[in-house]
Amino acid sequence: MDCCCNNSDLSLIMPVLDKYADTKGSLITILQHAQEIYGYLPTDVIYYIADRIGESPAKVMGVATFYSQFRLKPVGKYLIMLCQGTACHVNGSQKIEQAISDELGIADGETSDDGLFTLKNVACLGCCSLSPVMMINGETYGRLTPDKAKEILRTLKEKAKEE
Repeated sequence: MDCCCNNSDLSLIMPVLDKYADTKGSLITILQHAQEIYGYLPTDVIYYIADRIGESPAKVMGVATFYSQFRLKPVGKYLIMLCQGTACHVNGSQKIEQAISDELGIADGETSDDGLFTLKNVACLGCCSLSPVMMINGETYGRLTPDKAKEILRTLKEKAKEE
């Protein structure tokens, strides 16, 4: 494998490829597993997957960039998914986004300088009755106000310092 990027431990993805490489239509499943393993899709892993399944790196990259579930850059320890769906929008999700940006110094798609937080706006989290809502590492926080959002982030910062 001739790839100049990253230095991922490719042995971690081998069991997934052993299971799915010969199964037609399994590329998305393979990419999902790879992202679970590495936290995102490193370039060298994409090349390795392409090689193992007999596809071009361009095709694998095309799938990875088409679906919003896939990340091509590492994310912070805490992935903030901020809902921008209709109910959240109407109930002030822009104010929540501004509060997060003010508190962390990041915009949508960015990671804080300390590597703790990544902000990702999403179309809908399916929690409309709790709007505005954000999810951080699978935990849902609803009925947010700008101050409440900032307090949640400060609590997570303190928790990270203790670990």
